[in-house]
Amino acid sequence: MTTQPSPTFYQSLAAGGLAGTAVDLLFFPIDTIKTRLQSAQGFVGAGGFKGIYKGIGSVRAVFFCTYDTLKRTLPLPSDLAPITHMISASAACSIRVPTEVIKTRTQTSTYGHAAQSSFAAARLVLSTEGIRGLYRGFGSTVMREIPFTSLQFPLYELLKLKLAKVLGKKTLHAYEAAVCGSLAGSVAAALTTPLDVLKTRVMLDLRDPTKHNLPSLPARFKQIYTVEGVRALFSGVVPRTLWISAGGAVFLGVYEWTVHTLMGV
Repeated sequence: MTTQPSPTFYQSLAAGGLAGTAVDLLFFPIDTIKTRLQSAQGFVGAGGFKGIYKGIGSVRAVFFCTYDTLKRTLPLPSDLAPITHMISASAACSIRVPTEVIKTRTQTSTYGHAAQSSFAAARLVLSTEGIRGLYRGFGSTVMREIPFTSLQFPLYELLKLKLAKVLGKKTLHAYEAAVCGSLAGSVAAALTTPLDVLKTRVMLDLRDPTKHNLPSLPARFKQIYTVEGVRALFSGVVPRTLWISAGGAVFLGVYEWTVHTLMGV
C-alpha cells in the first residue's frame, strides 16, 4: 500500500481547531457531568446540571499539531510505530495540564462566585498558587495519558490500517475514520477511568503543598478505594466513555475530513 502524504503543521492546526470546536459545542456538557460526578463534593455539590458549559475551551488544535509533527519526525523505525504514537501523544498531552486545571475547577465551581469564567479562574489560580498551580496534577495527568494514549492512538491507527486493507482503499472516508476513532476511544476511556478520577481529585485539591503533607498518588488512589470503594474509582465511567467515544468519532472524523480537503486527497 502506498504511503499516505502527511499533513503540514498548519493543516493540522486548522483541522484540529475546527474539529475541537465541533466536539466542544456538541459534547462539552457530558464532560462537565463526568467531572462533577468524580469530584469529592459530589455531583450536586459541584453544580449538578447547572452551567454545564462552564469552563468550555479547546487546546485540541495545538495537541494535534504537536502529535502529527512528532509522529512524522521521531527517529524510530516503522516496526515501532505504536511506541512512536504513544510518545507523540503523551508529549502533546503535556501542554493540556494548565487548561485542564482551569476547566476542571470552573466546571465544579471550586471558587464559587469568585470565578465564574475560565479567565477569572485562571487569574485566581495565578494569584493564589502561581505558575505551579497551573501544573497541579501534572503527574496524575501523565499517569492517565500514558496508558490512555498507549491504547487509543495505536489502536486508532491500527483500526484505520485494517479497515483500509479490508476495503481495498488507500485513504478512508471521514466517517470510516470516525468509526475507528470511536471504537479506540471507548476502549481506552473505559479502562483508564480510575486514573481519570485520580487526576480530577488532585486538580481539585486546593491545599497548599508547602503547608500540608499531601498524599502521594498511590496513597491517594488507595484512599479513594478504601474509603469510597471501587465504585468511586469508576465514577463518571459512562459519561467519560460516551464523551470520548462520540467526541472522538466527531473530532477525528472532522479532523480527517478537513486534512483531506486541505491536502486535496
